[in-house]
Amino acid sequence: MSRILVPCHVKGTVALQVGDVRTSQGRPGVLVIDVTFPSVAPFELQEITFKNYYTAFLSIRVRQHTSAHTTAKWLTCLRDYCLMPDPHSEEGAQEYVSLFKHQMLCDMARVSELRLILRQPSPLWLSFTVEELQIYQQGPKSPSMTFPKWLSHPVPCEQPALLCESLPDPSRVSSEVQQMWALTEMIRASHTSARIGRFDVDGCYDLNLLSYT
Repeated sequence: MSRILVPCHVKGTVALQVGDVRTSQGRPGVLVIDVTFPSVAPFELQEITFKNYYTAFLSIRVRQHTSAHTTAKWLTCLRDYCLMPDPHSEEGAQEYVSLFKHQMLCDMARVSELRLILRQPSPLWLSFTVEELQIYQQGPKSPSMTFPKWLSHPVPCEQPALLCESLPDPSRVSSEVQQMWALTEMIRASHTSARIGRFDVDGCYDLNLLSYT
């Protein structure tokens, strides 16, 4: 499925108050990054990509427009997604990440704003953030794949006007090919259940299927 890059404005990082300790670049805590789309109407979000920089957990909230008469609602679509399996080690600290709409907890249609909530509980890292953030919306759908014509019955407009007597009927060939395929599958399935080493109907071994040394 195709995707289209959405132009966006990434605001500066904001530190959140956590209990009695305010987050700063020198101690662990929670940071927030807001993303707006000033030149784009509400859209269906398809994918989010970014490069992680020592962020351990990521939550995402989206603001959706339902109608012109109601206020936009904030919905949590991703909660504490793990970017670093162990916040005290560097595994996953600087990897590229792609998040798709099927991973989200809510519908990603009519998105007008985005909020990333970054969390790093370890005091080992002096700073954490996400870089190279890109947002994609769903592009035009690709034309559906079709079976080759010899596997399907031709419509009347595709059938030749005059068929020579020496040539087979296309619709009959299509039916026979499908029947042969079904018969092949039946033979393949029955082959696995051959009566090797088991009793037949009369309670005796099938000697034709046994070999002696």
